[in-house]
Amino acid sequence: MTLTQLKYIITVADAGSMNLAARELYISQPSLSQAVKELEKEIGVELFCRSNRGVSITQEGSEFLGYARQVVEQYDLIESRYIDRTNVKKKFGVSMQHYTFAVNAFVEMVKQFGMDEYEFAIRETKTYEVIEDVKSFRSEIGIIYLNDFNRNVLTKLFSESDIEFAPLLECGIYVYLWKGHPLAGKEEIAIGELEEYPCLAFEQGNYNSFYFAEEVLSTYEYKRMIRANDRATLLNLMVGLNGYTLCSGIICESLNGDEFCAVRLKSEEKMTIGYLKRKGTTLSQLGEKYVEEIKKFRAMSTLSISGDWEERL
Repeated sequence: MTLTQLKYIITVADAGSMNLAARELYISQPSLSQAVKELEKEIGVELFCRSNRGVSITQEGSEFLGYARQVVEQYDLIESRYIDRTNVKKKFGVSMQHYTFAVNAFVEMVKQFGMDEYEFAIRETKTYEVIEDVKSFRSEIGIIYLNDFNRNVLTKLFSESDIEFAPLLECGIYVYLWKGHPLAGKEEIAIGELEEYPCLAFEQGNYNSFYFAEEVLSTYEYKRMIRANDRATLLNLMVGLNGYTLCSGIICESLNGDEFCAVRLKSEEKMTIGYLKRKGTTLSQLGEKYVEEIKKFRAMSTLSISGDWEERL
């Protein structure tokens, strides 16, 4: 296995075609195909499915590609620093379910490290994609929640993906709504009181199983339900339709504004928010700082469980 072969398969995967990749690499298509076949034979894995329409990465190939990208990126950093003598920015990425406080932690981390030496990426996305991003090295860290309902299914998926979950915060369940909502002034809300209002949930695409839902009580028979794919749309629906969603109760007015509030739900349900990382890896300096910033919300999550939390960021 050579570095050149790794660069070849990355180019093929990105191009989706042997011919297009060969042109980009300035080599003949037969030479490229032979190099890829030799690598597949050496590692005992079929990396690509070939057809008249081009090539597509296999499931095993996708996992191998994640490692290949990491190796090539690290080599490029070494080459640029010690051979080309140029300054290449280090990369750090986080993928997450839709948590404002996780975005806030990211903001604080970026402020401390600055953007002169680092290239940052943050992805608020679907549950399954958070897992895939960490599995494929697209992100160093993934932020996700577990509870009694989804724990066994997701933990099994983590193990199969060679990633591990580390708990950060344990939270009670809150109803998140705009301050003009008829129920916004209550100290506590029962699930039955929400029946006439639309429950807002994040779309999970092809992986829309209850186990991948970002909202707890995902199996409850809601009378009215609206799904959306981004946080801004959900906030607009809260105002326009008196909608609500269920959350951890940890909100950040500095990012979402002061028009929204969280009211405790009458439920014994708990959620554990934590981070995903590749099994056997050590967090980078930026990763450690990011986790440290999220842990600052631990006191607020403890208060949310006790029902005494009234602070807002």
